[in-house]
Amino acid sequence: MATTPDFPAVFEQLKAILKPYESRLSVTTDGSEGYSLDTLQPGPNTKPMFFGAAVIKKNYVSFHLMPVYVHPELLEGLSNQVRKRMHGKSCFNFKALDEDTLAELRQLTERSFETFRTDGLV
Repeated sequence: MATTPDFPAVFEQLKAILKPYESRLSVTTDGSEGYSLDTLQPGPNTKPMFFGAAVIKKNYVSFHLMPVYVHPELLEGLSNQVRKRMHGKSCFNFKALDEDTLAELRQLTERSFETFRTDGLV
């Protein structure tokens, strides 16, 4: 018998990756099914830029990380385990997470934040 995915637990794990950055970014959503951060500094369109989010969907939990869209070189060296979870250019979908994947996402998020900082967005 297959186990039912624990999407709230996956969501909390992904939210915990983004949470350390909220003091240097703007929290735009913070609920039981979604958490989202934008930059404080305006982007090229004179509005704050989306940084990242964790969102519970019907069949998975999405982890969005906009810096990897703006700077695809951030994805270099990404493991196949994480890369196969990519949907589009800046979204990863998960039903469950292991420690290796969490560690890799933490590192990717840190590099992403530093890249946006270098760009003058944070």
